[in-house]
Amino acid sequence: MSDLPSIGRTVDREHLLPVRVYYEDTDFTGVVYHATYLRYCERGRSEMLRVMGVPPGQPDHGIFAVTRVVMDYRAPARIHDSLLVRTAFAGMKGPRLIFRQRIERDGLLLVEAEVVAVAIHADGRARKPSVAELAHWAPYARPPLNSP
Repeated sequence: MSDLPSIGRTVDREHLLPVRVYYEDTDFTGVVYHATYLRYCERGRSEMLRVMGVPPGQPDHGIFAVTRVVMDYRAPARIHDSLLVRTAFAGMKGPRLIFRQRIERDGLLLVEAEVVAVAIHADGRARKPSVAELAHWAPYARPPLNSP
């Protein structure tokens, strides 16, 4: 058994990351605070990028800034729940990387999110990903999570 944190797993180009709801994630009623779901999504995207690996010719994944988040809340999670963060890389449009995410409990949809991150230079200016980056990430792209 490893003492390393889980990076989740990938199934059919979708990254799956189990998370547990702790007291710190909830409001005074024991229900997960709405902003906590954004942190769960960030963990899912970060681990998916780790699984996707570093593109050739780069020392790391590069620098990205989140520019758009849309979240739809469907049902609450509660203290001690075991959740599953599902992350799909939906592709790129120019400098934008698009991720679609779902958070579930025992198959029940709790939250859906679309997150757009922009590749940037160290000075904050948007940059178009290189041909090597595009080729490296292309195999991970999949259609929206709700498509047949």
